Amino acid sequence: MMKFFGEFKTFMLRGNALDLAVGVIIGAAFSAIVNSIVNDLLMPLLSLITGKQDYSNLFIALNGQKYATLAEAQKLGVSTFNYGSFITALINFLLVGIGVFIIIKFINKISNFNKKPEPKKELFRCAYCLSEIDKAATRCPHCTSVLAEGDIVVQ
Repeated sequence: MMKFFGEFKTFMLRGNALDLAVGVIIGAAFSAIVNSIVNDLLMPLLSLITGKQDYSNLFIALNGQKYATLAEAQKLGVSTFNYGSFITALINFLLVGIGVFIIIKFINKISNFNKKPEPKKELFRCAYCLSEIDKAATRCPHCTSVLAEGDIVVQ
């Protein structure tokens, strides 16, 4: 039994489990940000265009009668075709996707702001296989030929 707890402790303190826990916590916080963007910023803009913000009350009663609300029909035990809930879920999915895209694009822009471009490597051609190789190479990575001073063809 002690061996089991020792292995469990090793597993839990290994980087993977801790990284996963941190990822779940940050994911929950990130979810709150995305939900706020969708519900507080994007959905009101969409409701200006469409005239409605809540589509969940759109349904068809399968018994052919009319009901004022979905809740009323469900309370009476009527089978309903809830296409409004699907539309709401679809709109939320698209808006969450847009929100995540905007956030990731912003984060990428910030993270690339201070990066210096990598120096451009000088590429030449191998005299044997004509593949592009770095000027400093002593062996061609493509044909594995040992390169002497005159074996590099200038482009």
